[in-house]
Amino acid sequence: MKIIVNLDVMMAKRKMSLNELSQRVDITLANLSILKNNKAKAVRFSTLAAICKALDCQPGDILEFLPDDEP
Repeated sequence: MKIIVNLDVMMAKRKMSLNELSQRVDITLANLSILKNNKAKAVRFSTLAAICKALDCQPGDILEFLPDDEP
């Protein structure tokens, strides 16, 4: 099973840059980049909530579950 982070998709829909999101959420660019590039092993609910608030979306808009049997 795999969790895909579609942060870049939501940022594009909202026309928001990584720099702007970083400032709004008060997270370093490096940590946001790790999350955006699917390199993160975990994310705090408080971080996810802040990102959703800044992007005016739901967690399901950002996170996607892929079962093992899909590529």
